[in-house]
Amino acid sequence: PLRLDIKRKLTARSDRVKSVDLHPTEPWMVASLYSGSVVVWNHENQVTIRGSSNDVCVCVCLCVFLVCVFLSDDMTIKLWDWDRKWTCSQVFEGHTHYVMQVVFNPKDNNQFASGSLDRTIKVWQLGSKAPNFTLEGHEKGVNCIDYYSGGDKPYLISGADDRLVKIWDYQNKTCVQTLEGHAQNVTCVHFHPDLPIILTGSEDGTVRVWHSSTYRLENTLNYGMERSWCVTGQRGSNSVALGYDEGSIIIKMGREEPAISMDASGKIMWARHSEVQQANLKAMGDAEVSDGERLSLAVKDMGSCEIYPQMLQHSPNGRFVVVCGDGEYIIYTAMALRNKSFGPAHEFVWAHDSSEYAIRESNNLIRIFKNFKEKKNFKPDFGAEGIYGGFLLGVRSVSGLAFFDWDSAELVHRIEIQPKHIVWSDSGELLCIATEESFFVLRYLAEKASAALESRQGLTEDGVEDAFEVLGEIQEVVKTGTWVGDCFIYTNSVNRLNYYVGGEIVTVAHLDRMMYLLGYIPKDNRLYLGDKDLTVISYSLLVSVLEYQTAVMRRDFSMADRVLPAIPKEQRIRVAHFLEKQGFRQQALAVSTDPEHRFELALQLGEMTIAHQLATEAESEQKWKQLAELATAKSQFGLAQECLHHAQDFGGLLLLATASGNSDMVGKLAKGAEEKGLTNVAFLTFFLQGKSVFE
Repeated sequence: PLRLDIKRKLTARSDRVKSVDLHPTEPWMVASLYSGSVVVWNHENQVTIRGSSNDVCVCVCLCVFLVCVFLSDDMTIKLWDWDRKWTCSQVFEGHTHYVMQVVFNPKDNNQFASGSLDRTIKVWQLGSKAPNFTLEGHEKGVNCIDYYSGGDKPYLISGADDRLVKIWDYQNKTCVQTLEGHAQNVTCVHFHPDLPIILTGSEDGTVRVWHSSTYRLENTLNYGMERSWCVTGQRGSNSVALGYDEGSIIIKMGREEPAISMDASGKIMWARHSEVQQANLKAMGDAEVSDGERLSLAVKDMGSCEIYPQMLQHSPNGRFVVVCGDGEYIIYTAMALRNKSFGPAHEFVWAHDSSEYAIRESNNLIRIFKNFKEKKNFKPDFGAEGIYGGFLLGVRSVSGLAFFDWDSAELVHRIEIQPKHIVWSDSGELLCIATEESFFVLRYLAEKASAALESRQGLTEDGVEDAFEVLGEIQEVVKTGTWVGDCFIYTNSVNRLNYYVGGEIVTVAHLDRMMYLLGYIPKDNRLYLGDKDLTVISYSLLVSVLEYQTAVMRRDFSMADRVLPAIPKEQRIRVAHFLEKQGFRQQALAVSTDPEHRFELALQLGEMTIAHQLATEAESEQKWKQLAELATAKSQFGLAQECLHHAQDFGGLLLLATASGNSDMVGKLAKGAEEKGLTNVAFLTFFLQGKSVFE
């Protein structure tokens, strides 16, 4: 089966709904009611935006045509041209009963079809008085029709009072399929523009979901809101709006993530419906690339997939690509899209070794394959609701997450956590476990785990007790992520592109929409991301900075020193702040190019010579005062006196002179203060020397 996830996003109670539509960019649904009112809902915050009676403006906005077609009970269809002050430019006559619906052909805007209670569907051409042809086959009146928008089938669908749904080939003028199952009149039909499904609604209160290729019934939806009157989906969105006697509902169907993948060399593959396409970043050559701008990629058609791809993913070495959907998986060669292996599966994951993979065949059976042959299968004790690939095989159940060894299928460790994503680093040492509310960074202690499994020492019912070390928890929701060295790069729930390393989060970019990480190409120093419309963008992220930060986290300062010269000077301030946060202030002082930052570090480290040099270069009274305080604390009174003189801090000089008992310094201070007009300080110095100011 297709196995589309279906979740309700909005339930809006109202009078009977006669039509619904979704805004192309905003999270809005508009519903026209039988009472004559129009209501606009925001389905993200569940708030009514607008509701009014006889709101003609909103109704007109729903018709995105140069001309508008109106139906009436006089059995005619009238064409009105809004560019010509709404003059009626044509009347189409031919039906012998009420006309119930008209739809334009998305592949030919001069052609439209009409459904009528006279039991027929007629196809018309603008400018022609008579219909091109008539489709007959329903035994009762036709209530609803829709065109298939894909390029591979010249199909039209209809629903009628005979409780049947018919799919027509309008080129051959034949009925290719009849869908049976509704218990009352069929009121609405819809070819989903992206998903391989047909949606049909009925007065029996149900909306049925059918596979558009096999015509198999996939799901029956009944939300208890009485008769169903209208249904609509939208290209580029997995939201579907439904209208009933008692209100409107918006559901989300299928995965949000696009079926898209990039290998390490920069070859990107994606699926549009069942068609697989490829683009190669190398083909762009030396073309200038700007952060966040759409990449101009040459697209190559690879062929058609035998199943509808809900997930597409390269193997770690890039030689193969797997497609999952319809309860099956197919492994293809990435170069020519040749079928290498296939089988039934709810889910598929690759191991870190491209020759191994696992499938979840049911909620209690996992099969492991090596070189396309089944190596082992097992039934996890607590069931299997989801699986995750990588250096260990992750299995999610109601009780938490369990990691298994790929070779033996033996339990390595069980954690009480419900993950959404698991992402392993290339080394297999680090992993991110993302949940609904936060993400955890862990270190996998492979040697300890292997030794414990071999010796049977330190094993518990939850596996190897110290197989993992938790490095941190971050209160952010990870949408997609990848590792580069010890840096975890991710997109979050508020559409920021960040990376996490050593407890620090660095924001690379603020995104204007949900983007999905494809990967990082070190030679390009760029991150690549794609969206649901298969638009690919990129952002600069220097590999030298990431390598340096990775070396620091591994305490490999010799490696860090070798990488440092490759880091541009404008990036070294960021690196220096990172070093400081990790507690490596001496290294931060050596790396930083910001005089202010270097002066602060020099003071913290007690580097008097460097601080003196920076204060001299800055000629800042504040810096001289700060250095004077440090010099005094370290009993370097000569330096403190020099700094206070540079700062013209006579109060500080007086305090220093009296505290140190330096009478010569007091005498010089008295004269200097008098010349500067600082009478208070001058008076005190003369008084301390037992002199009259007037002597």
